[in-house]
Amino acid sequence: MNQQPLIECVPNFSEGRDPAILKQITDEIEAVEGVKLLDVDPGKATNRTVVTFVGAPAPVIEAAFLAIKKASELIDMSKHEGEHPRMGATDVCPLVPISNISMEETAEWARKLGKRVGDELGIPVYLYENAASKEEWRNLATIRSGEYEALPDKLGKPEWKPDFGPNAFNAKAGATAIGARDFLIAYNINLNTTSTRRANSVAFDVREKGRLKREGGKVSGAVVKDENGNPVREPGSCKAVKGIGWYIEEYGIAQISMNLTDIRQTPLHIAFEECRKSANRRGLRVTGSELVGLVPLQVMLDAGRYFLKQQRRSVGVAEEEIIKIAVKSLGLDELAPFDAKKKIIEYQLAEDQSTPLLDMTLKTFANETASDSVAPGGGSVSAYVGALGASLATMVANLSSHRRVWDERWEEFSVWAEKGQRIKDGLLELVDEDTRSFNAIIDAVRLPKGTEEEKAARHAAMQEATKYATEVPFRTMKLALDSFEICKAMAEKGNPNSASDAGVGALCARAAVRGAYLNVRTNAADIEDKGWVKDKLAAAEQMHQQAEALEQEVLALVEQRM
Repeated sequence: MNQQPLIECVPNFSEGRDPAILKQITDEIEAVEGVKLLDVDPGKATNRTVVTFVGAPAPVIEAAFLAIKKASELIDMSKHEGEHPRMGATDVCPLVPISNISMEETAEWARKLGKRVGDELGIPVYLYENAASKEEWRNLATIRSGEYEALPDKLGKPEWKPDFGPNAFNAKAGATAIGARDFLIAYNINLNTTSTRRANSVAFDVREKGRLKREGGKVSGAVVKDENGNPVREPGSCKAVKGIGWYIEEYGIAQISMNLTDIRQTPLHIAFEECRKSANRRGLRVTGSELVGLVPLQVMLDAGRYFLKQQRRSVGVAEEEIIKIAVKSLGLDELAPFDAKKKIIEYQLAEDQSTPLLDMTLKTFANETASDSVAPGGGSVSAYVGALGASLATMVANLSSHRRVWDERWEEFSVWAEKGQRIKDGLLELVDEDTRSFNAIIDAVRLPKGTEEEKAARHAAMQEATKYATEVPFRTMKLALDSFEICKAMAEKGNPNSASDAGVGALCARAAVRGAYLNVRTNAADIEDKGWVKDKLAAAEQMHQQAEALEQEVLALVEQRM
């Protein structure tokens, strides 16, 4: 998968009844390259629509700004009515870190968006949750107290000066809360009962706020109160989890319906396990579960790895296998088929990313390489050969992990296998990336060159594209070189029956490094930035020499064990 930072944006607009207005707002979002609109959920009674889109931070912020701008033009808050609390045309706009980005970094993007909205649109902006400028504003309900109708009075008070934008009432757009929060997962656990009361008992065992404490620990006992007369609660086993039991007529079963509000505190699989333990204690059985909406890839990978470790099996297996284990272990396919491409956010985005070479069969890839087209070429083949080398080393690690006489060493080899999978996946990405870098040069060559300005722009684009085409095989060299560590470890202490496979892996790694090195040198020859070229070639030459030496070390170890 792509390793770029990924965030989700979930703006709530104060319009849920006019599809034409919503269409104009979402058109602004979809017009931004690098952003994917995932969901539009309007509510007539609330007169409010929740929109969900994802992408890299910069394009997401651009899309959010354009959507907020369009909403301020189309929605008149002075005429708005609806059941849901609200204070602005764009009422709230949370950013959610999905992958390869921290909460702190996401909060900083929220501040950038807030400043732009305040400065350019003249809308008062309050920062909330993890982006909040003061502790009391972390809670959205505090910021939104009194709703839209209270804004004229609130904005006149110094303590309600917004974080960005004017300290003045914007009658049409109102005010907007922009923040950074954790991903919220709506998750239901299926039980082998129709009893809502029993499902609630499990929910109370698990959810953070637990249940009311009663005298004698009996349901019929009086509620225990503290010295101030307030009811005392017995907390549940899972932090940041809300839950209730209910009966679903459509399925004919009771469920525990949960919201996981901070998956760092309670991951999905831990919530499942706690429900399973509670159900077992109460004579019930968890039969499966159901995800409502989308989920980040990492949530599924963490779950799959957890259950593999429970089985004392290597976690260094393909991503698809890890997700399969997660789905089966959590019973996510009990009520309906689980389609990872539709349920996992990153996979939805991946559908927009073309990987024509990786989608080919081995035969088609070989035929395409042998054809009269210039791509795929040596760069793509080097990356693929490197991926095969890493795969062989990973295979030896997994075989060693599952070797019966080495049961106590399964974790040791699992670590090696997991590292091999990461290298293999990185090299596979570079198979198509090399072709894309070549195409970038072709696109630059085709730019107009009539005027002096056009010539200069074309020349600059060609130089940047050539640097890109040099960087890709350079990355291939680095990853393939990293795989030698696994090849060497497996040749030395892996399953002795597979030592030759580790040797072949080293041969592939060396071919990948040397092949990519040729591409680095070829492409670098056309780059005018000689300082950049000198540094790049020096590093590439060093890696090339290291690969030659490491190949011989691995082969010597293989010979000793054969």
